[in-house]
This record gives sequence, C-alpha cells and structure tokens, in this order.
Amino acid sequence: MADVKRVYTFGNKEAEGNGKMRELLGGKGANLAEMNLIGIPVPPGFTITTEVCAEYYAHGKEAVIKMLRPEVEKAMKNIERLTGMKFGDKEMPLLVSVRSGARASMPGMMDTILNLGMNDQAVEAVAKRTGNPRFAWDSYRRFVQMYGDVVLGMKPESKEDHDPFEVIIEEQKEKRGVKNDTDLTTDDLKELVAKFKAAVKKQTGEDFPACPWDQLWGAICAVFGSWMNDRAILYRKLNNIPAEWGTAVSVQAMVFGNMGQNSATGVAFSRDAATGENIFNGEYLINAQGEDVVAGIRTPQQITIEGSKRWAKAQNISEEDRRTKYPSLEEVMPTVYAELNEIQHHLEQYFKDMQDIEFTIQDGKLWMLQCRNGKRTGAAMVKIAMDMLREGLIDEKTAVLRCEPAKLDELLHPVFDKKAIASAQVITKGLPASPGAATGPVVFFAEDAEKVFEKSGQRAILVRIETSPEDLKGMLDAAGILTARGGMTSHAAVVARGMGKCCVSGAGELEIDYKARTIKVNGFTVKEGDWISLNGSTGEVYLGEVATKAADLSGDFGQLMTLAGKYAVLKVRANADTPKDAAQAFAFGAEGIGLCRTEHMFFEGDRIKAFREMILADDEAGRRVALQKLLPIQRGDFEGLFKAMNGFPVTVRLLDPPLHEFVPHDEKGQKEMAEEMNVPLKKIVAKVESLAEFNPMLGHRGCRLGNTYPEITEMQARAIIEAAMNVRASVTPVHVEIMVPLVGNHKELRYQKNIIDTTAEQVFTERNDKIDYMVGTMIEVPRAAVTANQIAEVAEFFSFGTNDLTQMTLGFSRDDISKFLPVYLDKGILKNDPFQILDRNGVGQLIREAVFKGRGVRPTLKCGICGEHGGEPSSVEFCHYAGLNYVSCSPFRVPIARLAAAHAALNEK
Repeated sequence: MADVKRVYTFGNKEAEGNGKMRELLGGKGANLAEMNLIGIPVPPGFTITTEVCAEYYAHGKEAVIKMLRPEVEKAMKNIERLTGMKFGDKEMPLLVSVRSGARASMPGMMDTILNLGMNDQAVEAVAKRTGNPRFAWDSYRRFVQMYGDVVLGMKPESKEDHDPFEVIIEEQKEKRGVKNDTDLTTDDLKELVAKFKAAVKKQTGEDFPACPWDQLWGAICAVFGSWMNDRAILYRKLNNIPAEWGTAVSVQAMVFGNMGQNSATGVAFSRDAATGENIFNGEYLINAQGEDVVAGIRTPQQITIEGSKRWAKAQNISEEDRRTKYPSLEEVMPTVYAELNEIQHHLEQYFKDMQDIEFTIQDGKLWMLQCRNGKRTGAAMVKIAMDMLREGLIDEKTAVLRCEPAKLDELLHPVFDKKAIASAQVITKGLPASPGAATGPVVFFAEDAEKVFEKSGQRAILVRIETSPEDLKGMLDAAGILTARGGMTSHAAVVARGMGKCCVSGAGELEIDYKARTIKVNGFTVKEGDWISLNGSTGEVYLGEVATKAADLSGDFGQLMTLAGKYAVLKVRANADTPKDAAQAFAFGAEGIGLCRTEHMFFEGDRIKAFREMILADDEAGRRVALQKLLPIQRGDFEGLFKAMNGFPVTVRLLDPPLHEFVPHDEKGQKEMAEEMNVPLKKIVAKVESLAEFNPMLGHRGCRLGNTYPEITEMQARAIIEAAMNVRASVTPVHVEIMVPLVGNHKELRYQKNIIDTTAEQVFTERNDKIDYMVGTMIEVPRAAVTANQIAEVAEFFSFGTNDLTQMTLGFSRDDISKFLPVYLDKGILKNDPFQILDRNGVGQLIREAVFKGRGVRPTLKCGICGEHGGEPSSVEFCHYAGLNYVSCSPFRVPIARLAAAHAALNEK
C-alpha cells in the first residue's frame, strides 16, 4: 500500500492530474488540475484521492493519517514554494481551504472549511503583513465558526434553534447597533473569536485546536466523514450515486475575497441554469468569502449589467437606486469582469457544456476556485442542448445524450393558468430561482414537509429564512420552496434546480417567525397550514391555491424528441385505457398502445351495474344477457382507442382482476347495490362472500376467469374485432393485438386463443369481411417465462407484465413491501426498489430467457414490457439490451422512455 499514490498536486499552470481523472480525483480535483493545464489562474494546492475515502472507512482515522502524512507534507511544501509562505509559520503563515469533491457533483451536501491555519499568532502576522487587521480577524472568526460547525459538531440543539455561532454574531451586532457583519469593527471581531472559542470549550469540553497540522488532519477526516452524513446519503440515493465512489479532498492556498472593497467572491453560470438562456449570469459579494454567497445570509448582487437590471425590475427597484446601491460587478470592477467573462467563455468552449464557476477577487486579482458542468432544470437542459447543437458546439448524438431522461419529467408538469394568474392575489415577490408552478399548505420545517406528504400525499410549500443541506429530504417532499434570503446561486436555488422543484428565493419582505409559525408580509399574515402558490418563473408569491394547466411541449422539446426517434431502436408505446389517454400518448409520440386494461372501462356510470348483473347471474344464460348489455359499451371504447392510434398497434388485455374487485365489501355499499339492482341484500352478501379469496393476486383472475367463464372472453373478443372492423370501414388503419393475461401453462392460452379465433370467424362470417389480428400473452408468471418455448407455439407476441412478474419472482407483495423496503435499502440487501427499477439479475434473467426460448420457436415473436418499469430509464436500457421490440408506460412517461431508448442505442454504439 505504501507505493500507491494518494496525493496529486497542482499549481502555476502545472498539474499531476487532469480532467479525465474524475474517478480518482473527483470532479473538483480533476477540473482544478485541468484549469491549471489550460492556463486559468487557480490557487495552488493538492487533491487527496477518492480511494483514500474508502481506506478511511475501512481502516479508520489514525491509519489514514499515518498513510497520508509523508505525501501531504510534501504536497504542502509545494504550495509553500509557489506562494512564498509557510504552513504554521509565525511570520508568513500559509492559510488553506479544505473542500470535498466526488466524481459526481453534490452541491452543498458535504463539508468545506476556509482559512485553515489560523491561530492567535497567525492572525497577528496576517494583520501585520496586509496592514488590514479587520480582514485578519474576520478570517479568524470565520475559521473558528466553520471548523467548530464541521469538525467539532457545534450545531443548533433543535429545529427551532439557530446556529450557535450566528446567535453570538446577532447579539454582537445588536450590542453595537449595526445591521451587517461587515459593519463590525476589528475589536468586535476579536470579541467574537473569544466568545466562539468559549462556546466550543463549553459544549465540547476541549480547547479549540491551535496547531495548524492538527487543524488540517481534523478537517481532512471531517470531509471524508461527511461522505456518509445523512444529507449526502439521501442525495446519493436520489441521484443514483454509488456509496463506494467516495469523495476526494482538495486542499488549496487561500485567496481572500474579504480583504476590503477591492476584493469579492462570487458564483456564476455561463448560461441561465433555470431557463437555459444563453446569457452569462451570476452573483457576487464585495468583501466576503464564498460561503456568504451560497448560504444566502447576505443577498448578493448581480455580475452583469443586464442581470442587475433584470433583478432590479423584478424587485421594483429604480435604475438610480440600482446603480448606486446594487451595482453589478461589470460596473464596479470592469477590468476584472472582462477577464472573468473571457474565462467563462473559454471554459464553456473547452468543456462544451454550461459551466458553474466559483471565483474570488483578492485585492483586484481574479482567481478561479472551481468549474463544473452546471446543474440545471429540465427546461434549461433541453434548451442548452439544442442551442449548443445549433451553434455547432456539439453534434446530434451529444445533444441527445446531454439530456437526462428522468429530468424530462419536469417539463411535463402543469403550469399556472393565465386566467387564474390574472385574478390571483400577489403578496410578495422574490427571485425566480427555479421555474414551475407550486401550490400547497405552508410548513416551516423540512421534517414537517416530510410528515405532511407521508400522512396525506399532499406536497407542502416549505418556507425558510434560508435553507441548508440538512433540509434536503423536506425539499424533496415539498411542492415548492420559498426563502426570505439568498440569491439565484444560494443553496435553495441550486438544489431546487437540480431537483426540478419550483423555488422563489430572496423574498426579503417576508417576516418569518419559526416559533409562532407565521409569515407576515405586506399586511398579510399566513399561518402554518394556510395555502400559498409560487411562480418559479416570475418570483411571484400568491395567496391561496391557483389553478394550473398542462405545459406546452413544442419547440426545443419537440426537436429533441425527433432526434430521440432518429437514434432509438426500441419503440415506445403507452398504457392507455381511454381515448383521452390514447390521444395524450399519441401527442407525446407513443407508437401504439402496449396495454389497454379493459376492466377499467367497467367502473364508469351504468357499466358497473351491467357488470354486476353478470356477476350475480346464477347461470351462463344469465351471464350472457348481462354481457350483451356490455358489448356495445366495450365496442365503443375500443373504436375510440383505434381511432386515436391511427394505425399504430393497440394491445387489448382481456379481463384480468378477480370478480370480487367489482363488488362492494362494506354493508352500506352492499345495501345500495341491492336497492339499485332490486335483489335481496342477502343475495348480495352471499355472492360477495363466495367471491372472497385468501390470496386474490394468485386466485381466480386473468385467463382463469376466461377459461371458467368462456362467455366473458367471447364478448370481449367480439367487441374488439367489431370495433376494429368499424374503424377500418371509416378508412382509418387498424392494428389489433389481443392479449391473454396471467398465463402459466400453454394449455391455458390454447383454450383462450380457440375462443378468440372462433368468435372472430363468427364476426367475419356475419360481415362477409375479414381483418388481421394477433393473439399473444402477458408473461407475468415465472413458469410462463421458463416454458416460453411452449407458449410461443401459440402466442404471436409476449408482453412482460413486470409488476406481477416482480412480485412472483422476488416473493414481495407490492402492497406490503413498504414495511421492510427502507431497512433492506439501508442494509444494502437491495440497491433499489424493485418495483421502480427492474431487477436485472432476477426478473431480468427470466425476461432474457423467455425472449430467447420464445424466438427459438417463433423467430418473428414480438416482445415488449408493459409494467411500470416501461417508463424508468435504466429499465428501458435493459429492455434495449435484452432485444425487446418495445416498452409501454403511462402517457406522461412516454417522452422519458423515448429519450432513454435513444440513450441505450447510442451508448451501445
């Protein structure tokens, strides 16, 4: 292990690593190395590899420090050589930052420490060297605060409490009669440092560490430790980031944005991360350090003049006030701005993607601290990809692969209805941090957003003064996020955009009282539980619930879908039971209906009465009378579906659920049914009892119903064939597929196919005409998969019903898995919920075997899936590799599946 390289240095346009080493150096470390190599001004430093993170958890803190010490000491000497300063020196102390950096961007999820190396001697030396004692003591108090929080665990005691250090700062400002941190004097800051240290001693029982090397090892290990904090674990689960990847640690010489009015810090994007507009944008703060911008404690100013004017307009601030009180960086430091603008353009052209950059201006000199491909909303993702394609920066295949299938879901969400907006009551306006429409009851704490969603399924509006990484789970469960502080690059804004959540930030008029759980704003008082609505596209906040409508999906979205269709091999169909669903699916580009559940048609209006008559009938003759009433209804439904699909295939599944699902099980419902059908209550009760089953999922359902009561299959087959012939007669092409459910034995399918074919021949004879149709089966019983060669002798197509196939293969009830799934995920027994992401090693192997055996008997066998997995990107990828012809999913997941199918085809090449 001793000969393994664990530390990579960079600085002065040289680097031991490069941008291709993300797996080893993390995204931050790799890009810091690459920026050095292409001549971007970056403070010197070194990166400890992600492999050390694994060693940290395998061998512990002391063993890792022992392994790292020689390389870290050597790398620190390299920083000292390039800066002319010395780590731990009393005269020219080198101060460093310690930051995390996984290979996948995880903004705000892990820990950062700035100004490390500060102690009572260093602060005096820095004050003397810079001639700026206020800056020195401000840097010292920031270090004690960050180190105390990250390494020593100085956190708020409860959710209603504030950060203990912030409480001390607020008390000091109140004592001095000032509003901003920047108004505190050098003596105030000295007092704060002393009070901070006393608070650390009181809470931890230990003195604050003074030795810089002790500080460094504590910080490095704390960053490794933050890889397994709750928010990082949750973020990885949400974004499918494996825990074994680990994080790297980057240590860099400090550059200071808090040295006075000629220094600043900021965050910028080469394009708008919310909308995708090709405009350089971002925020900065004069006399500040990086965490001030992202924490949202001070609302920052805009980098460009254009951005500043847009911000002022949104905040109803006059041009004169904007120019004098809130000027842009372009106006305050034009030379530095010009260099920054040139660098951001260079980085975007070099990496060929929208860049998220962090920078510091120290005494008029620009330094770049980070660049990465920026997080963006679904709408921005599509626009940026298509714009870059038109600009010639990327090709078609890259444009398709640049768009994450799952993020398309954001574009399919409703937006506010314009008529409803016109009459809505605006109570305040903030910054449009993440677009979309959100409406719901107000909650003030992340855990309450979780509780509201778990209890009622209703998503709340999470209202915070500012959010922190600890709020991640609540932000996920909320409909939208509203903050009083913070700009477009604050934690709330960045995380909300990454999640595709609607967010309004920096609504400074809000007076939020956590203890009273109220908002006061412009004469309105909003209590917890009251409804508000957020417009993430304008920043407006409305009182009450505002109506929404479907989103417009033309333009860039349509062009992306055309490209996806060009490169995909796998076809995408939709699960649709009504003409309305079919029309929606067709509009999204579905190439057919992969599953029409005929039982859903029986629950509407008078249909359920006729169906119940069939159930109550004492004999076949009685059932046939009731079924005759259902025939025209079913035929009409199928005609609507065939017309909507206009020649694309329509797979109609015959009746699947057990009959007990169509009768009431409570006394009140049974009495109503008896009165409506004019039969004695006891007959209803007796029939309900006779239909009861101990395990309905494995009971009298699917093809078992059709084989027990052939007249049901006869009626449905007649309705399908007659509807197809009627529609074809109106010069609309029809492609009919009749699917028999729950087959486990080829003989079951033979019986059903015989009924279907006989019925079809009767219709053809009656009409003196014919129509082509196919008969296939739904593979959802494991036995059907392993005997697929026998079933394929009868079936012309297989459709894998992965919902039930997963239940029967894993032995998990979909309705009961929630009792143990969280434990199985935590313990690593399962990597994912198998009902959301296809189990490739179990269910997937059955699918592969069934396709192989089926096509061995019938080479032209068409195969697809129609479970919920049909719209999940990684499951779609599996279906492509397994050689399926199509996937079928709910209409609103059709675009996601189409893009995932294109990804699978392109990645295979």
